[in-house]
Amino acid sequence: MVHLTVSQRSTIESMLKAGYKQSEIALAIGKDKSVVSREIKRNCDQRSGSYSHDLAQSKYHKKQKEKTMRVRFTSEVKTGVNALLHQDYSSEQVVGTLKKQGKDTVSVEAIYQYV
Repeated sequence: MVHLTVSQRSTIESMLKAGYKQSEIALAIGKDKSVVSREIKRNCDQRSGSYSHDLAQSKYHKKQKEKTMRVRFTSEVKTGVNALLHQDYSSEQVVGTLKKQGKDTVSVEAIYQYV
């Protein structure tokens, strides 16, 4: 995963305003041009279409906060999974049921690997 720093985002903003091409910006910040292209596409202002490093950084922090954290296969999770598996629930049903109950769960794939 490629993360950009505040400084790199600031450079993108100033070079865009100065009329540089995305490939030139990528060379200046030491990233691939696809990274610059995605950054601009994802983080430009929806109304004006302009890129701001402050807005991009705040969007980045918001996405990081909202990102789901990986749930470990704890003994509590195993207990819930086992109980539902013994009732002949499928892995998909186990995950759905535990989510409905507001309990921690793991991915369907993790349950398949566990079984």
